[in-house]
Amino acid sequence: MAISIDDIKKLRNMTGAGLGDCKKALTEANGDIERAVELVRERGLAIAAKRSDRETSNGCVLVKKVPGFAAMVAVKCETDFVANGQEFIQLTADILDAAIAAKAKSLDEVKVLKLANGDDAETAVMHRSGITGEKMEIDGYNYLEADNVEVYDHQGKHTLATMVQLNQDNADAGHKVALQVASMKPVALDEASVPQKVKDSELEVAIQKTKDEQIEKAVVNALKKAGVNPNLVDSDDHIESNMAKGWLTQEDADKAREIKKTVAEEKAANLNADMIQNIAKGRMAKFFKENCLVDQDFQFADESDGKISVQDWLKKQDKDLKIVDYKRFTLVAE
Repeated sequence: MAISIDDIKKLRNMTGAGLGDCKKALTEANGDIERAVELVRERGLAIAAKRSDRETSNGCVLVKKVPGFAAMVAVKCETDFVANGQEFIQLTADILDAAIAAKAKSLDEVKVLKLANGDDAETAVMHRSGITGEKMEIDGYNYLEADNVEVYDHQGKHTLATMVQLNQDNADAGHKVALQVASMKPVALDEASVPQKVKDSELEVAIQKTKDEQIEKAVVNALKKAGVNPNLVDSDDHIESNMAKGWLTQEDADKAREIKKTVAEEKAANLNADMIQNIAKGRMAKFFKENCLVDQDFQFADESDGKISVQDWLKKQDKDLKIVDYKRFTLVAE
């Protein structure tokens, strides 16, 4: 039977599929619109399944608030061309609206939410995947169930979003702290909020780095005392290269290797444990200062405020003003 252009356009509007795919589906369905919709979706799911092992490095992150609830959702895809498409952004917005309406508390809840077309969110994403030919997935979800929340879509690019909850109504302060969260990517609200696993890992790194520096300092001093330029023997590759250039004799190379070995072993066996711990604690203090939101240097203060922490800047706005919670999600590798 002849397929009219009006039916093709109608099916396209219903499914988002290409004109050629719509015509093919309508032909196979003998003009039955409902059956054609099923065919388009079945093929879309099949195509999506074939692309399940591809990498999704682009996508769309949207954030929104309503009284008493705010949320952000991320839907990922393969290319920025698809990510910037109006249909893809609208699908993400539809999923976010459904999540807010349901006050969803987890990513799993979001995936099974019903959208206006009757599909659950995860299936709707798979249908869109089949239409575009790219792998897609709902990849992230955060929410804050509270008042006094400000949300921020970084530069309106839909790749990084933040939410900040204050203990009082102060939209300007909340917005500026949301900007801070976007730009300075804190790992926790304050020191007490840093996961113990992260603290243990950072302390281990700090201790090892301090030990390595102490050993290296002893080796450098010993090399200088022996008349060997430390910069010429800082690695085996450099030693061989500098010998080939005539900058280092075989005798000095052998001497340097022996000094590096014996002095490093001796220093490692006689490190001052208390000193190592104290230096490591200083490194940890710096880590908390740089990575805990309330302790970070505030990037959006007025010049008259000078260098000031986020926490102290909030106190200048109101002595009782505090951050209760925050959320951040980005598609950009950092």
